[in-house]
Amino acid sequence: MTRLSQRLLSALIATALCLLPGAAAWADPAPSLTVGAKDFTEQLIMAEMTRQLLQSKGYTVHKRDGMGTKIVRAALENGEVDLYWEYTGTSLVIFNKVTQRLSPQDVYQKVRELDGKKGLVWLAPSKVNSTYAVVVRPDNPKTDGMKTISDLAAGYKSGNTIAMGMTAEFPKRLDGLIGLQKTYGFEAGRANVRPMQLNLAYNALANGDLDTVVAQATDGQIVALNLRMLADDAGFFPNYAMTPVIRQKVLDAHPGLKAVLESISMKLDDATMQRLNSEVDVRRKPIEAVAKSYLEEAGLL
Repeated sequence: MTRLSQRLLSALIATALCLLPGAAAWADPAPSLTVGAKDFTEQLIMAEMTRQLLQSKGYTVHKRDGMGTKIVRAALENGEVDLYWEYTGTSLVIFNKVTQRLSPQDVYQKVRELDGKKGLVWLAPSKVNSTYAVVVRPDNPKTDGMKTISDLAAGYKSGNTIAMGMTAEFPKRLDGLIGLQKTYGFEAGRANVRPMQLNLAYNALANGDLDTVVAQATDGQIVALNLRMLADDAGFFPNYAMTPVIRQKVLDAHPGLKAVLESISMKLDDATMQRLNSEVDVRRKPIEAVAKSYLEEAGLL
């Protein structure tokens, strides 16, 4: 065989391999992934933890964090992001418009089924339920004695001025203020609704500039500030199990990702997540250090 024939044969073989399913992953000696995340502490920790663990396994990882819920989801669907940690309740209500009240297990199965049709895979969920939490200070006379969200609703209905802090997304979400007011039959009123970053909201609650904050049950400040969580006595909020979600095409190309991502999710629970959030938000440790320390503590690094 002449040198020219050998070159032609090599070129034909390379072209054929590239056309095979999964060939890109097979041919890629250093798989490159983009991990997405939303714009609050818990999500930033999870994105960093995922980046560090995947890099330790030989992947090249880029982070795109600090996005809004709908933006990061759109990025996942259009391939700009390969994976991120989403909450089952968010997908159920926001992305799939399911308002039926379901058990935590049924919420997971429903979003797994519906998002599966869109090429998204929900891996094994963690035990972290980052559901919404309406919290108050125990020594605030406006909320003194309140133990349930029904108590808070009664306060608004009686005309009390109760300043409520929340993220910028919450007033616009079906599983946020819109649904909460409808379920409990109250109107907070525009003047009482204060969208802001959660850290600022906690500071305002501690200073008495807010009377209540809609946060997440795994926030570190709840314990640090000795806040009281009002019971969701009407069962409005669904389960928000934090779960790694990945594009089907990416998982097909790199099936080993399933075990790596689930090695994180299977170790996390509410108490652990609240502690990690507290280390960043209350003790002011760098996110990178908190993520690394946890991965080492859990035996993953």
